[in-house]
Amino acid sequence: MTPVLLLAAEKESAEVTDWAARIGWVVGLALFVALVYWLMREGWKWRGTLQGDLPELPTAPDDPGPAKLTMSGRYHGSTTAGQWLDRIVAHGLGTRSRAELTLTDAGLDVVRPGADDFFVPAHALRGARLDKGIAGKVLTEGGLLIVTWAHGERQIDSGFRSDHAAEHNEWAEALNQMINKTEGAR
Repeated sequence: MTPVLLLAAEKESAEVTDWAARIGWVVGLALFVALVYWLMREGWKWRGTLQGDLPELPTAPDDPGPAKLTMSGRYHGSTTAGQWLDRIVAHGLGTRSRAELTLTDAGLDVVRPGADDFFVPAHALRGARLDKGIAGKVLTEGGLLIVTWAHGERQIDSGFRSDHAAEHNEWAEALNQMINKTEGAR
């Protein structure tokens, strides 16, 4: 055999000699990740405790009337109005989920499979706009439908994204027209 082939045949991987140290590092890293996860969970629960003054969410009336608009998509969360990073987690408002929205003369019904449903009465609606972000979700300009509503002493922005983004403009216009009618009737 030629010397080049002998050198290639003799090369082997170095044996791992310190398994205890490697296992120790892996266990340490796993404990660190578990600690960070636990701290995040405790922070979420603490935020919910701080927002404990928020009243229970209203539920839809038995007969809300005929649907003006319907939309399926995602609910991305709620924040204090005008403060897009101040997430509200009380009463499940911080839980992202699928959502089915229905707009009627009575208000906005938000049905969320796997999370608490809620209803925004027409008199509580304050505005609707297209925006690019809400706590934890940033999209292109106009990618989110933001509905502002009053609940208790708070003004809340809730973010929705339709499965068909072209619906956002129609929803914003319909909500704002409904709000203008409601304010004119007061």
